[in-house]
Amino acid sequence: MVALVLVTACALLDADNRVLIAQRPPGKAMAGLWEFPGGKVEPGETPEDAVIREIAEELGVKVTKPCLAPLTFSSFDYPEFHLLMPLYVCRRWEGMPVAREHSALKWVRANRLRDYPMPPADEPLISHLADLL
Repeated sequence: MVALVLVTACALLDADNRVLIAQRPPGKAMAGLWEFPGGKVEPGETPEDAVIREIAEELGVKVTKPCLAPLTFSSFDYPEFHLLMPLYVCRRWEGMPVAREHSALKWVRANRLRDYPMPPADEPLISHLADLL
């Protein structure tokens, strides 16, 4: 039986409809790849609570539940586990995003997201963002 890992991801969208992506730092699995910010849902947490906590930890910005809109999800088999990742869209937050846990951040148009190598679980989310924007 394979372990199921629940993580959340968030597509922050700026006023120009660009998406914020973050580069995984050296020393982490899949270092150098670009991803949508987010992370593991802790025991007792809802996916929305996890997004709010992870975005604060990773980017230093405050997101609230009413500003999170579920868009789609990714379900992907990695060799060691199965990952289930809901993707939320957020257009309003407080603060300026900074790379606290990533090597770099970039604001990218949805039609350019495929120019950035991403983990396999993030890739299926791109087409849904492109359709939205």
